[in-house]
Amino acid sequence: MSIDTATQARHLLLKDYRGVLSTHSKAMPGFPFGSVVPYCLDAAGQPLILISRIAQHTHNLKLDPKCSLLVSERGAEDIQAVGRLTVLAEAHKLEGDAVASAAERYYRYFPDSRNYHSAHDFDFWVLKPVRHRYIGGFGAIHWLDDLTQANPFAETTEAGMVEHMNADHAKAIAHYVELAGLPTTPPARMAGVDSEGLHLRIGQGLYWLPFAEPCNTPIQVREALVSLAHAAAWPGLEVQAG
Repeated sequence: MSIDTATQARHLLLKDYRGVLSTHSKAMPGFPFGSVVPYCLDAAGQPLILISRIAQHTHNLKLDPKCSLLVSERGAEDIQAVGRLTVLAEAHKLEGDAVASAAERYYRYFPDSRNYHSAHDFDFWVLKPVRHRYIGGFGAIHWLDDLTQANPFAETTEAGMVEHMNADHAKAIAHYVELAGLPTTPPARMAGVDSEGLHLRIGQGLYWLPFAEPCNTPIQVREALVSLAHAAAWPGLEVQAG
């Protein structure tokens, strides 16, 4: 299945779940400051991070919200021959009701974060993309302005589908793991669903598995999951290492 450049870049952002956050250094003005952060995408399809109030990158963002997030395909011997994406963004700290919504989604992806978020001074920040730089390999270099895609199932619909699959369809999830050639222990749990695929969590690793065709309604997702539960292979799968 041939996909356009913007879709390739978005799929890389979905396949990964950790990147290098670069901010403008407060302690060393004029120098960039890089740090590794885990992330998932929020309901609007924007990177969502949870960072400590005492962290250097938090102090930097409070002074200047302009930042970038670099993600790349892992596991390749030649890093210049594989995809990488730089998201140029402005960081915004979430406040009020937006925190609870972000937390519910983030906890599914990173369950351990529930403990240190409640026990320590951590805040949710969303990275609002301004532009993207995607390199798909040698010579495949693109500036992309329109990449972000909202999740049509975010909030209660997605949470309901995830809860239902984890509670009632463990065998189907195990079959997805087998089809994708993923680690079989510990048992996988579904973390999220978007129009283009699903996220499975296995231990500390996250894996995004694409649907054969985009699904824009819960019924289409159900049909795709049922079909995959009986499939002998996952169509067009390229799995990002966990």
